[in-house]
This record gives sequence, structure tokens and C-alpha cells, in this order.
Amino acid sequence: MSTGAMKQDPTVLSARLQRAAETAASANIDALLISPGSDLGYLLGVDGESFERLSCLVLPAAGSDASPVLVVPKLEELGYAGVPAGELGLEMATWVDGQDPHRMVADLLSRDGGTPSRVAVADAMPALHTLPLRSVLPDTEQVLAGSVLRELRMRKDAAEIQALRDAGAAIDRVHARMGEFLRVGRTEAEVGADISRAIVEEGHTAAEFVIVGSGPNGASPHHALSDRVINEGDVVVVDIGGPIPGGYNSDCTRTYSLGEPRDADVRETYGVLQAAQRAAVETVRPGATPSEVDAAAREPIARAGFGDYFVHRTGHGIGLDVHEEPYIMGGSEIALEPGMAFSVEPGIYQQGHWGARIEDIVVVTEQGVESVNNQPHELVVLPT
Repeated sequence: MSTGAMKQDPTVLSARLQRAAETAASANIDALLISPGSDLGYLLGVDGESFERLSCLVLPAAGSDASPVLVVPKLEELGYAGVPAGELGLEMATWVDGQDPHRMVADLLSRDGGTPSRVAVADAMPALHTLPLRSVLPDTEQVLAGSVLRELRMRKDAAEIQALRDAGAAIDRVHARMGEFLRVGRTEAEVGADISRAIVEEGHTAAEFVIVGSGPNGASPHHALSDRVINEGDVVVVDIGGPIPGGYNSDCTRTYSLGEPRDADVRETYGVLQAAQRAAVETVRPGATPSEVDAAAREPIARAGFGDYFVHRTGHGIGLDVHEEPYIMGGSEIALEPGMAFSVEPGIYQQGHWGARIEDIVVVTEQGVESVNNQPHELVVLPT
């Protein structure tokens, strides 16, 4: 089992556990039940892996006399050896095949003699475990833990921001090498394989995603790779990213052309996109709302007549997950705060023809905004 260990200062983890417990208490939640994934990585520095055997952090809300307990199968105990349990006041409880780990969790939650009224389960906990937990706690309401943990995770500390800078610089180095990979006559899949290797070469632990959308495929925002051969004059959208050691992610999109663009409208339309992305980034500051940032991106695109071709939100938060809070879209009226990090990535997609997107990861600062990506925003024309 690989637990995806992340080196973290125990004092940082202890503070996170305390804040999570306090936030749970303020939300009238008796305990958090956190299965393997990025939430567990955030709280304990080890994200674990989810199998049919239950692993679960039982974190009582503030005010309880109970200690947090990490319930894990005995055969996976060594995978959590890096967790500084003693410094965190964390108990370890193991179980073996034939025992009921869901009942073990229920007993831990009821060890003070009462039955919890509400527990919050990790958003990504499999139904394989949420349903048995419901069966052994029939009088306990289950809610999602995301409502508690997003309040912590979307406000990055200095170390997390530095990790995002490092991730941004690493993916910038890959984009700077795109001339090595993008060439006429190659397929998207061939280019994507080279990019995946480069992502690891430049400091990531893996390529989480690689989008190479050439010609009409660029008009599909989540197109991945295909056997389409890249031709001279094609506009190509390249959206790439992945985790660096420690688990924090990069995500950056640039748009390229193989020689002079074939379609006459490319340069003018791309200029509209540049203006939209710049306007959105310039709107980011403490106190602004995601809705305002989204509107700033949409206004130039709509004014130029391309409003119907911008078909997704302007951005998403990023950290231990590629997509997390806050989401940059209309209707989101939370106030942006220093330490929040997210993408700004407007796009224009003309189905059957071509598409373009510009994406940077930005961090809200006390003074305004910092971009962790610094590759040029211009349409990059590569020689053929």
C-alpha cells in the first residue's frame, strides 16, 4: 500500500486538527469521519488509499473528552508509520479480517455513553463504507465533511502557497519545452506521451492530466488525447498539470499554433481572450467575490460576440486536489481572502473549428494578486 506521505510539521497538523474540531463543533457536528484522500492528507500528512477495508480518522468535535483515533486494517498499519501520532494526541486502532471496523467506529463514537446526533463523513468516502456506518449508527444523521474542511483548506498558509509556486514553476518549465513536442505530423497521443514524461522530469511525481486539443478538438474544453494528426496551421490547446512532492498541484493552459493560424479570425479572437483573462486576474483582490471575477472574464468575451462560446466557470480552487474550493463562477458571493488560490481560465470554443484557453493559478495576497504561472499569454506560434 502506498500512503502518499507528505512531510508536514506536526505543529501545523495539530493546529489543523484543532481547527477542524472547532469548526465541526460550531456546525453542531459531533465528529468527523475522514477516509483516505486529500482531506486525510491535509489533516495527518498521509492521504492513504481507499480499499474495501475501512480506514478512517475519527475526529471528535471540540469540547469532547475523547481523543482522535485512526482506525486502520492491521495489514496497512505500517503505511501510516509516518504519522506523528504521539505529537498529535492521536490513538491508533487496528483491526483484522473477521472483525467489523464499522462497528468499531460506532463504538468509538459512543464511548462516552451517548450516541452522536450528527457525524460528517468525507465527501469522497465510498458508499461501501458510508452505508454500513449508517447501519451501525441508525439514529445518527450523516452530513458531508466538506462543509467543515473547505473552510480550512481554501485558505492556504505560507508553506502551501510556496508549494503552489513550486508547482507553477515546474509546469511552466514544461510549457517552455512545448516546441520539442508539438510538431506537424505527430498525433495528439504522441505529443501527450512526451508531455507526460516531461511533467515528471520537471519535478512532478506524476502527470495528473494532459489535454492536447488540436484543431476542432480544441473546442472541447475537456478533450484529452486522440489519434488526430496535428497539421500546419492548427491551433492547439495544451492544458496540463499534476502533483509535486508533498501533494500540491499545478494546472496551466496555453494555446499554440503550428505555424501561422489557418483560420483568419484566430488572432483577433485570441486577443479578446487575452483581454478577458487579464481583466479577470486584475479583479482579484481581498474582498472581491468569485462572481465579480467571473463577470470580469465574461464581459469582454460577450461584448465581442463570443459569450455563447465561453461554456464553463472561470476557475476553480487548487491545492491537494486539482479542483477544490473556491469556485470562480457567477452566484458565488463569498469574499476572497489572502491565501485563497484558484485558476483563472476563460476560454472561447467554436465547435467544428478551433478553441483557445488561457489559464494561470493565482493567489490572493494582502495587496491584490500573485500569479504562480509566468509563461507568456500570447498565442505561441511554433515553427513547422
